[in-house]
Amino acid sequence: MSTASDSLPPDLAALLAGSLDAPRLAVRIAPPDIRAWLPGNTLPGVWSFAAEAPGPHVVVNALMHGNEIAGAVLLDGWLRAGLRPLRGRLSLVFANLEAYARFDRDDPTASRFLDEDMNRLWDAETLEGGRRSCELRRARVLRPVFDAADIVLDLHSMLWPGEPLLLCGAAPRAAALAQRLGTPGLAVADQGHEGGMRLLDYLPFSAPGGQRTAMLLEAGSHWEPATVAQMQASAARLLRLLGVVAVDHPALAPAAEFAPGRRAEVTRTVTAASHNFSFLRPYRGGHVVARRNTLIALDGEVEIRTPHDDCVMVMPNLRVGRGQTAVRLARFAA
Repeated sequence: MSTASDSLPPDLAALLAGSLDAPRLAVRIAPPDIRAWLPGNTLPGVWSFAAEAPGPHVVVNALMHGNEIAGAVLLDGWLRAGLRPLRGRLSLVFANLEAYARFDRDDPTASRFLDEDMNRLWDAETLEGGRRSCELRRARVLRPVFDAADIVLDLHSMLWPGEPLLLCGAAPRAAALAQRLGTPGLAVADQGHEGGMRLLDYLPFSAPGGQRTAMLLEAGSHWEPATVAQMQASAARLLRLLGVVAVDHPALAPAAEFAPGRRAEVTRTVTAASHNFSFLRPYRGGHVVARRNTLIALDGEVEIRTPHDDCVMVMPNLRVGRGQTAVRLARFAA
């Protein structure tokens, strides 16, 4: 976590200053060739393996956004290494195949989705309604996989620099599991986005009194080796914690002990109400603003201030459009 001024890469600093039209970030990891995995053994792009011994059904999901390729690197490595469960079932999902097929290292932000954000579609009304899009079609295909899951780890990365974290939605059981993982060291409970429900908000995982759980891992910046390493550490820790795989399986990151993570609860989600939303400085995700009522942004002429002391900036979007989430403001839990 950062409490001091954080620097940005020169391309992002220039973007914030208005001298660039879009982020220009180097792709420092190779997009994997997943053609061998496209047929799946359950559904296209879905590989599911069951052990004889009973246990939970764990789903690890990658490519919810087609340009977030670090999760595909992880699943590709697991499949090539022949990772199989010792108990329960392990399902590996490459979600937005069509968007990933258009990934271009020279324009890496363009293939996030084709028609709409796949991670805003996870409510029954949308999934069962009459709308049509590439992402909805794929979500409807994948829905039975998630309907059968006990635990989901949804792998994501971030455009803007920030500390890795686990988003847990509103379900206390998800926050408890995220804290037990301990890597990354921050679990954030939140209420999602105005624009639609994420997979971790899907009712089977968020219903009060339920047992099934989903978490969203924001593992670090897009296209960085450190982001892949964080995904490897978090996913391996989850599978070991649940007893689903052999502790010493060579496909997994080395076993390590982690202290329980810290939990923060979102107290305000700031959605841009104008086309002229701007932060007063290039905040980095995880930055802690010490004082209540600190001015952090302007939404047109409206001031955005911190609602309490020690306010955690959760994934600030440094170039946000009207109606998009600009930042979530969180308080550390006691």
